[in-house]
Amino acid sequence: MNKPDASVHRSTISASIFPELGQRFRNVRKLTTSLIRNLEPEDTVIQTMPDVSPTKWHLAHTSWFFETFILAPLMPEYEPFDPAFNYLFNSYYNQMGQMHSRTQRGMLSRPSLSRVLAYREHMDHWMIRLLGEQSDTRVERLTGLGLQHEQQHQELLLTDIKHVLSVNPLKPACFTDVQMPLASTEISPIAFVGFEGGLQQHGHAGDGFCFDNELPRHQILLQAYELANRPVCNADYQAFIDEGGYRRSEWWLSEGWAWVQQHQVERPFYWSDQSDQEFTLLGLQRLNPASPVCHLNYYEADAFARWFGARLPTEQEWEYAASSLAIGGHFIEAGRYHPGPCESTEPQVLSQLFGDVWEWTASAYCAYPGYQSDAGAIGEYNGKFMCSQFVLKGGSCVSSQDHLRHSYRNFFYPSSNWQFTGVRLARTI
Repeated sequence: MNKPDASVHRSTISASIFPELGQRFRNVRKLTTSLIRNLEPEDTVIQTMPDVSPTKWHLAHTSWFFETFILAPLMPEYEPFDPAFNYLFNSYYNQMGQMHSRTQRGMLSRPSLSRVLAYREHMDHWMIRLLGEQSDTRVERLTGLGLQHEQQHQELLLTDIKHVLSVNPLKPACFTDVQMPLASTEISPIAFVGFEGGLQQHGHAGDGFCFDNELPRHQILLQAYELANRPVCNADYQAFIDEGGYRRSEWWLSEGWAWVQQHQVERPFYWSDQSDQEFTLLGLQRLNPASPVCHLNYYEADAFARWFGARLPTEQEWEYAASSLAIGGHFIEAGRYHPGPCESTEPQVLSQLFGDVWEWTASAYCAYPGYQSDAGAIGEYNGKFMCSQFVLKGGSCVSSQDHLRHSYRNFFYPSSNWQFTGVRLARTI
């Protein structure tokens, strides 16, 4: 497979106006292309369901973002790579013009993968030049946003290609040069850590980067509650299945039970029919009972919680519990691309809040009091999706560690399960 020409990265940034940002730009862009190192060009074209975008599309769209929102408006001498890409690789920004249908992205055999990689080289060259020549604070702010956007698409690229490869009868691996995390036979029982609640501050704090949906910081009232010390693992979820989890309606929301009936669901997404294997980015692997259960949708997470005699935490409860903890865990930087086993932990110590699996909360994705979306087309990034979705917290094994914050709000529809999504329980005191 053709690889990007590294020569575009050789220009020095020692005299750059934004040297740290320039280096971060290089690192993020390099990581994206490293994720396709074992893929064939044919792998990068396929779209297996409407929520999935082809790998090639992710590679191009992330470059389109830099071209559209940074280079075109802020660098008069910029030379567009191909004007047709404005239409092909716009995702959902209506203010930027018409776009190719999301559900038909898999029909684009052209431009070829090699041309898309050339497009990335073109963007890298012009962005490095821009960061070395302009001191406009808009360059710094928008480049930071573009890199956060690319990190989101790194995760989407991997979850999407996982779905693409999973429908192939050969069950090929995305990564053939990575070992599966060692299976663990020790599983500590779920324990609960108590929090007194009270008046607290919620939302992003400080001067660092955040998305507009994390603001403004505001006051909330928490009732006393408990949060599970670890994520729910595969063995926990198997017990739910064994007690008729997918056959008994009393644990399910009405919409969730309708989803089970309509799709004849009997087990988590990617589990084998015998529930002894699961499909992963490393191919078909033996199911590890101690690993966090993943690829659950909101309905499944909520049903498990009801069966257990607990509930899902609110995003405010989750964020308050995590607020004093460092952001550490199993992330994309580890190069494992699969959740690690649930760690043996003291009953009163919260473990694995970050990384491994995104954790569903019971909170609808909506605006905070006083929320204002960013001006212009950039304002379409988050605000217009505040309808019928739920918030997830903490990141996953394919999230970048430096992309996450305590206040970070991921959001998906309740039926979505192709992401690395899991569950942590809560209880009201």
